[in-house]
Amino acid sequence: QVQLEESGGGMVQAGGSLRLSCVVSGSISSIDAMGWYRQTPGPQRELVARIKTDGSTIYADSVKGRFTISRDNAKNTVYLQMNSLKPEDTAVYYCNALKLGRIYWGQGTQVTVSS
Repeated sequence: QVQLEESGGGMVQAGGSLRLSCVVSGSISSIDAMGWYRQTPGPQRELVARIKTDGSTIYADSVKGRFTISRDNAKNTVYLQMNSLKPEDTAVYYCNALKLGRIYWGQGTQVTVSS
């Protein structure tokens, strides 16, 4: 089992910054990739950014150049640095882990960007 706990959400004005953290615990070996997703009211979660064990990253087009995903292996933590935030970035942000074909989710953290 893998447990994920997000933190760092909150309310910020447009143009501001936030850094989300996701602490990973439990059976963390063999995790293939970690990611951040977001969800506005509705059923779909959108991939925001992902980082693989080799350090390679991918980003949604809507956040390229503004968001950065990174990890600190010593702290078992994945970060999402969000700069130049826009009102359309408002969502619940979820941390995600992929391990041996199984997907794990955190409980989510709310990010609200006011105009």
